[in-house]
Amino acid sequence: MTVVEIVTDPTSADRLASLAATTFPLACPPHSPPEDVAAHIRSVLGADRFAAHIADPDTDVLVARPAADGAFVGYAVVHHGSALPADVGDRDQPGRVDSQLSEISKFYVLPDHHGDRGRSDDPPSRAMMRAALRRAAERESAAAWLGVNEENHRALRFYTKSGFTRIGTRAFDLNGRIEHDYVLMRPV
Repeated sequence: MTVVEIVTDPTSADRLASLAATTFPLACPPHSPPEDVAAHIRSVLGADRFAAHIADPDTDVLVARPAADGAFVGYAVVHHGSALPADVGDRDQPGRVDSQLSEISKFYVLPDHHGDRGRSDDPPSRAMMRAALRRAAERESAAAWLGVNEENHRALRFYTKSGFTRIGTRAFDLNGRIEHDYVLMRPV
């Protein structure tokens, strides 16, 4: 059974940074230069950044474990009261973007724990998404949004199964290299 919990202990920041360094490259397009991916990890996914997220009262850092005392196998960072980025183009559903929103800014699971794989009827990705959406609802957000690289087909399938729909696009800066993300949203 997957356990999902909110991280409140800043000493977990090192473990989160290590998990991020493993999982972030897997979500990058294949053409991403390794040096740009490594620079992004150093500047955006370091322990200091995770400690700041943990300390922020408007942010939840969630972790998934296969058991209560198990190692982290996934994490999510959810910013509450977050607006859509100004550069989101093609706002297909303009009535939904003026409400209180939560951004699922990071959502990663180790590859050995993707999908069902016959081990669990409650894989970490599903359990963590339920928890992220529940926290958004508890913070009185009308909807949750996220960005996902247009070439990350596995993640796009998962988010679609989780009820997200595309509302636009945005630029994602990967160490000065512009990548293209779809912006997805769903009610909570």
